[in-house]
Amino acid sequence: MAYFAHDTAVIDDGCDIGDGTKIWHFSHIMPNCTIGESCNIGQNVVVSPGVILGKNVKIQNNVSIYTGVTCEDDVFLGPSMVFTNVTNPRSAVNRKEEYSETVVRKGASIGANATIICGHDIGKFAFIGAGAVVTKEVPDYALVVGNPARQMGWMSEYGERLDFDASGYATCIGSGEKYLLEEGTVKKIKE
Repeated sequence: MAYFAHDTAVIDDGCDIGDGTKIWHFSHIMPNCTIGESCNIGQNVVVSPGVILGKNVKIQNNVSIYTGVTCEDDVFLGPSMVFTNVTNPRSAVNRKEEYSETVVRKGASIGANATIICGHDIGKFAFIGAGAVVTKEVPDYALVVGNPARQMGWMSEYGERLDFDASGYATCIGSGEKYLLEEGTVKKIKE
C-alpha cells in the first residue's frame, strides 16, 4: 500500500511518507520530512523541511508546520492553525540557526486558528481551543483557551471535559474511562 497525493500537491525529494497517507490539493511537502502512516494532510498545507509527523496525524486546511516541529501519533491540527519557529523574526536577519523546537505529544488537538509560539511543547491529549495563542508549556490532558492561552480545565483521551470530584477522580462521559488528578497532574487509571 502506498500514499495518495492529489495532482496539485508538491512533494519534494527526500521525504519519507507512510502507507495510507493522503495529501490533498495545493499542499507542499518540503524536503526531508517524515510523515507516518494513515495521515491526512488537507488542502493548502505547508510542511517545512525536517518536520516529523507520527501515525494518524490529521491536518486540516491552510495549516503551516514549520521546521522544528514534531507531532506524535494521533495529533489533530485544526483549520488555519500555525506554528512559529523563531521567537524574534526579522526579515533582514537570518535566524535559521536559531529555530526552536516544539513537540506536540500523542493525541493532542489544536483548534482552528490557534497559534503555537515555538519552544513550548503540547502535552499528550491536551486540547488547545480555537484561536488560542500558546506562549508556554501545556501539560498532558490540559484544556487551554484564549490569548494568551490559559488553562481552563482537563480533557479525557476521548475529547470530553473532565469534572473531578473532591477526591480527585473523574469519569469520561464519552468513554467511561477513569482519571485521577493529583498534585496538578492528570493520569488515566488503568483497570
